[in-house]
Amino acid sequence: MLTVNELAVQSGAPAHVVRYYVRIGLIRPAGHQENGYRQFDNKEVSRLRFIRMAKQLGFTLNEIKQITRHSDLGNSPCGDVRRIIQQRIKENREKIEQMLQLQTRMEQALEQWKQMPDGIPDGNSVCHLIESMKGNEDEEYQSHWNSRRQ
Repeated sequence: MLTVNELAVQSGAPAHVVRYYVRIGLIRPAGHQENGYRQFDNKEVSRLRFIRMAKQLGFTLNEIKQITRHSDLGNSPCGDVRRIIQQRIKENREKIEQMLQLQTRMEQALEQWKQMPDGIPDGNSVCHLIESMKGNEDEEYQSHWNSRRQ
């Protein structure tokens, strides 16, 4: 049997993380000592290592809880794992594309602004540099919301 601190050392997770995982139900103490300290089976070391690996792959704690719940019931979580990762890859690719588009817009803006003088707000303008970038903001807004609805 291991205490929180012993479990933390053996798994490589900080003690406060072990306590948090207990609070949210990702790991469970096997019992308590008379002094109130939680005690854990050695299998929780493997569970904590699994959780850390899953987090490194981008799984959320709720997803990890779902995966471990299936495993605890004797069911294979592998189908869920594949489905979640496939969805996450798709989401990441979309975010990367959006970031690349943003990077391009920023670089274009900076290039355009090199030719423009600094302006002074006149009550109708906040910063003429940004305001000079009119064009496709409505298209971007519509594209963003359309992609979220799908």
